[in-house]
Amino acid sequence: MAKQNIDWANIGFGYMTTGERFVSNYKDGKWDDGVMTTDASVTISECAGVLQYAQTCFEGMKAYETCNGKIVVFRPDLNAQRMEDSCKRLEMPVYPKEKFVEAVCNVVKANRDFVPPYGTGATLYIRPYMFGSGPVIGVKPSTEYQFRIFTTPVGPYFKGGAKPITIKVSDFDRAAPHGTGHIKAGLNYAMSLHAIVTAHAEGFDENMYLDAATRTKVEETGGANFLFITKDGKVVTPKSDSILPSITRRSLMYVAEHYLGLEVEQREVYFDEVKDFAECGLCGTAAVISPVGKIYDHGNEICFPSGMEDMGPVTRKLYETLTGIQMGKIEAPEGWIKEIN
Repeated sequence: MAKQNIDWANIGFGYMTTGERFVSNYKDGKWDDGVMTTDASVTISECAGVLQYAQTCFEGMKAYETCNGKIVVFRPDLNAQRMEDSCKRLEMPVYPKEKFVEAVCNVVKANRDFVPPYGTGATLYIRPYMFGSGPVIGVKPSTEYQFRIFTTPVGPYFKGGAKPITIKVSDFDRAAPHGTGHIKAGLNYAMSLHAIVTAHAEGFDENMYLDAATRTKVEETGGANFLFITKDGKVVTPKSDSILPSITRRSLMYVAEHYLGLEVEQREVYFDEVKDFAECGLCGTAAVISPVGKIYDHGNEICFPSGMEDMGPVTRKLYETLTGIQMGKIEAPEGWIKEIN
């Protein structure tokens, strides 16, 4: 199948309709077999649970063309597990993990002509999501649900290189203690929109959220986990029950320890110690690592030694090693790469 006639080097990070998507419905206590469809529209009741009480969760992942021409998906089993965790917390029916991975592969296979060529910096973004589709007027879980997966080609997150960003310590809380910060619920992201719009209006790229209980410990941003590098080269990531368990962050920590021989540590990170780190990055599916050069804290600035011109040396090694694994240039750990046949 020939590639779509798209200017791959100049597409942005946005939505583009592709050929097919997967749809499965839950009704009368069970999931149907699901179908592939060319219809990109969603039809639901005006009283659907997702519209009334935000009963929805989602995942984000990518398909790549590797250096040897294969099309692969990165660790889809972990996305399936995380969506299961989200569904359980939101009282939604779990979509079976094996069927989740199978559906992801089928959607990528059906849209393989939208997978950008190797070397363009672009990828095929995959969005599995589930929502309450049945009518609900009382505050309770829906009895009907829809699980869908669509894809869209996206350009490189950074055009012209990954320049360090400037972030601010937010006055808002991202997640409550014992709340839903550890799952990928749509409501978490709705709550973050005002904070990120405010940050952008003030000239910042992102927010740093502190723990809601004491406001002394680093948690995450609106859509990425933090990664810090100490001056002696240790890789440190914050630990909290309110942080979303990023698949990219977990992969980077493995790469740091087993590929680069670095010491790694997941622990509570107090904001007072952030000034002592040598490097800082935000990690997630979209950019892998976004380097942070400066943090603004209510009139005070924390400037990292790695500077505002480029990624720090350890951050760059982590980035290049993980993207090398994803693109087939470096041998992957067993089970990390799912090839689309």
